[in-house]
This record gives sequence, structure tokens and C-alpha cells, in this order.
Amino acid sequence: MAFHEAVPGHHFQLAIAQGQRDLSLPRRVLHDTACAEGWGLYAERLADEMGLYSGDLARLGMLTADAWRAGRLVVDTGIHALGWSRQDAVDWLAAHAPLSQLVVEAEVNRYITYPGQALSYMVGRLELVRLRRDAAERLGDRFDLRTFHDVVLRAGPLPLPAMAGVVARWTARGGGPTSPS
Repeated sequence: MAFHEAVPGHHFQLAIAQGQRDLSLPRRVLHDTACAEGWGLYAERLADEMGLYSGDLARLGMLTADAWRAGRLVVDTGIHALGWSRQDAVDWLAAHAPLSQLVVEAEVNRYITYPGQALSYMVGRLELVRLRRDAAERLGDRFDLRTFHDVVLRAGPLPLPAMAGVVARWTARGGGPTSPS
């Protein structure tokens, strides 16, 4: 959770966005859930790529969080697409996720009141992974991961199609250091 919420996660993401004076105030301070929370999930895996987890136990924590998030996807869609009751969702999550009963109930309440939130987190992460993969394929040896992250974070947390456009324009220009547009 530290990598999700702090560095390279939301603290890093929000500080960079807020520092972009060439962006309008709403783009600096408001966020699109899929992009912003997608970055948080992406940052957890980025921290793993960077070797920031202290060992196997810490990595197990990351994988446990992934299991919890998979459960959130089931609960979110169960409630809003399949008509599950609150109790159906509580029972399912308690049986399938490594969470205390108190956390299970809080999570279910969260997804009852915020339809699609769990889905938006994962869609955002998957889209950032896709954008990175596609940019790396298009740019080949010119792809620089740090610059890719700069482009994404300096754009601010945009709706995913807009972020895809930012990355596409960057790759079309050859992937060099640039500010988003």
C-alpha cells in the first residue's frame, strides 16, 4: 500500500500533476478515477520491477492485495450487474479474500455506493500497461521508461482515451523528452 499511496504512487503522481503550471487548475487537482487509481495499481508493480520490495514476504503482501482486488471486481459486478444482495457480497468476499470481517463489510459498503470503482482501478492499470507496451514496441530502442512515466504523470490524471492520445502523440514524435499536449 505504501507504493500505491506514496512513491511511486499517488503522492508522486499528484505532486507532479499539481506542479504542471501549463495545465489548467482542474487538470492539476481533479482526477479521473481510472487513470489515477490505475496509476496506484501500476505503481505497485513498478515498485516490484524496481526491486523496492524488501523480500518475498513483502511481495506476498503485493500478491495478497491483488487477490483482494480481484475479489472487489467480483463483488462490484455481482452487486451491480448480477443483483447480489449486500449479504451475498459479504459472504462471497469473506470466503474468497484475505480480509477481516470488518474490512469485508466496509469494502462491500464501498462498492454498493460507488458502482464501477473496483473495475475502474483495474481498467486503469491495464490501460497504463498497454500504453507502455505499445509505446515500447513502437519506439524500440528509443523507448525510455522514465520519459514514458514523465509523459503520463505530467499530463495529469486524464480520462483513459485522452491519456492514450497523449502517449500516441509522444510516440509519433519519436518518444523524446517532452511535455504532454
